[in-house]
Amino acid sequence: MDWSDKTAQAKVWFESLRDQICAEFEAIEREAGSDASFQYTPWNREEDGNPDPGGGVMGLMKGKVFEKVGVNVSTVRGTFAKEFAGSINGASADAPGFVATGISLVAHMTNPHVPAVHMNTRFLTTTKAWFGGGADLNPPIPYAEDTADFHAAMQAACDPHNPTYYERYSKWAEEYFYIPHRQVGRGVGGIFADHLECADDTGWAANFEFIKDIGKQFLAVYPMIVRKRMNTPFDAADEAQMFEYRGRYAEFNLVYDRGTIFGLKTGGNIDAILMSLPPRATWS
Repeated sequence: MDWSDKTAQAKVWFESLRDQICAEFEAIEREAGSDASFQYTPWNREEDGNPDPGGGVMGLMKGKVFEKVGVNVSTVRGTFAKEFAGSINGASADAPGFVATGISLVAHMTNPHVPAVHMNTRFLTTTKAWFGGGADLNPPIPYAEDTADFHAAMQAACDPHNPTYYERYSKWAEEYFYIPHRQVGRGVGGIFADHLECADDTGWAANFEFIKDIGKQFLAVYPMIVRKRMNTPFDAADEAQMFEYRGRYAEFNLVYDRGTIFGLKTGGNIDAILMSLPPRATWS
C-alpha cells in the first residue's frame, strides 16, 4: 500500500499540534512578564543518492518559566544502514527503506517545582506502517496531585479507543523510562506505545485518532500544571535537587532513548536530536 497520503495527513497534524503547543507556552511566558518566543530553524537531511531525504524544523525557546523547551517536527525518508535496519519494525537488510514523520517535545523548567516533560508521537512506514509515541512527566520535586492529573489526562486519551490501553501503555512507560544502571525511573510515568500497526485505512484512521488524542490531552493538562506551580518559591537546595535529577534525565536520553538512537542512526539534525538535553545539570 502507498502510505504517502497518510504520511502527509499525519505531518499536517504534527505541525498543527506544534503550533498550538508553542502558542500556549508563549502565552505562559507572557503571563510571567517575559517576551520569550520560539525561534524556528529549518534543517535538511542529507543521504547519498537520495534526491528527497526530507528534513524538519527545530523550535527552541529559552524564557523565564521555560528555561529550555524544544518542539521539533520532522519528515524524513530514505534507507536504514543494514546493521540498524533489523532493529526497526518491518525493516531488514533486504528492505531498509523508511518514511517517518513526527513531533518531539522536551521542556526543562526554571522552577524546580514545575515538572519537566517529554512528549513524542510519530508515524513510520517500512514494509509495515505504524504509529507510536506517548508522554511522560519528569518532576525533580514530585507532587502527587500533578502526577494524578497527568495520568488522568493520559487515561482520557486511551479509554475512548480501547479500555486496555491505559493499563498496558502506562506499564510500558514505567518499564521503558527506567534507568537500569541507576535502578530508578526517569520520572513519574505517563504512557508509551509503539508499533500500532495499520493494516488498512480503517486501522490507520483508528490509530491516528488515538495519536491525536495523546496530543490533545497533553495540551490540556501540562500547561495547567505549569501555571499551578510556576510561582512556587524555591531555594538553592531545590535547584540542586533539580540539577541532579537533570543529570539522570540526560543519562537516559543518551544511553537508552529510542528516539535519540533513531535520529543519530538516520542522519538527523544533531541540534534537534540533542535538544532534549537540559541546559544545566550536575553529577555528584
